[in-house]
Amino acid sequence: MGTADLANLSDKLMLTTVVLYIVAMASYAADLGFGRRRTKAEADAVSQVAEEKAKVLVGAGTSGTDAPAAAVKADDEAAGSDSGSGGLERAQVDWARLAVVLNVLGWAAHLGAIVSRGLAAERWPWGNMYEFLTAIAFAAVTAFLVVLWRFQARFLGAFVTLAAVVALGIANIWLYNSVGPLVPALNSYWIAIHVTAAIIATGAFTVGGATTILYLLKVRQEVRATAGGGTFLDRLPGADALDRLSLRVTMFAFPIWTAAIIMGAVWADDAWGRYWGWDPKEIWSFVTWVAYAAYLHARATAGWKGRRAAVLSLIAFAALLFNFFGVNYMFSGLHSYA
Repeated sequence: MGTADLANLSDKLMLTTVVLYIVAMASYAADLGFGRRRTKAEADAVSQVAEEKAKVLVGAGTSGTDAPAAAVKADDEAAGSDSGSGGLERAQVDWARLAVVLNVLGWAAHLGAIVSRGLAAERWPWGNMYEFLTAIAFAAVTAFLVVLWRFQARFLGAFVTLAAVVALGIANIWLYNSVGPLVPALNSYWIAIHVTAAIIATGAFTVGGATTILYLLKVRQEVRATAGGGTFLDRLPGADALDRLSLRVTMFAFPIWTAAIIMGAVWADDAWGRYWGWDPKEIWSFVTWVAYAAYLHARATAGWKGRRAAVLSLIAFAALLFNFFGVNYMFSGLHSYA
């Protein structure tokens, strides 16, 4: 295929990606909306039914090893009656499976769009704002799929795919550039190292930021004791679990962001003859690093957790977003490629 054909393929795959992400987002939202998490009272009732059935089976001669199995069966039966019909439970599973399948298909189309654009340009495909933002969206979705596989965090799907759709919409409507060569300052092998690390870290930080926002919403619900009110928050895990997940994702992303800053300094010395020049992009990259470092340090040494730590995490995420959008359009400097 020629350059024009590959560029056209990339554009078509990007459109396909957006459509698949939108439908996947709607499916994740349907799973959140139509699903239902038991209240504490309902969970206690299920446990009581399980215990009673286990006692009956034990009294009838069932071995002790079969009692837990009987309890699990009782829990399943209670879950079916809890929703009113087995059909609703099956619908929940179908929504979830549909969402994940569409998400993976969108991810594959997204990967194809990035690869085909790189082949068309004969370079690494993140040489301008359009390519960089589409790559960050890809990294965020990839990070979510890893978290989904590792922690079964399907509840994040609607929010991460929403962020990806917004990012791709901005990229395609306002930031689109036709395939072309790199500007001279970016024509270096360091773009494959420094920028890739920044993209991976930003994508992971995005997942961590979404988890932190959900944590704050969940804490508010738990404080007000409104569980069982029929909102999507009832489908989320507990606030402590959300807090731990956000911390784990941030701990993964932070060393990569650190490496990106260090490699950027080495590239700056190679390109401009100095490691650090207080360029606006360099300053805000460092501000972002300090904010995330403060968050991790406060949790590790000062025992910060809960709302205080979450607010600090969101401040760091806001600095990250400003570093990408604000610095590129509000300030001029050696990193101004917008």
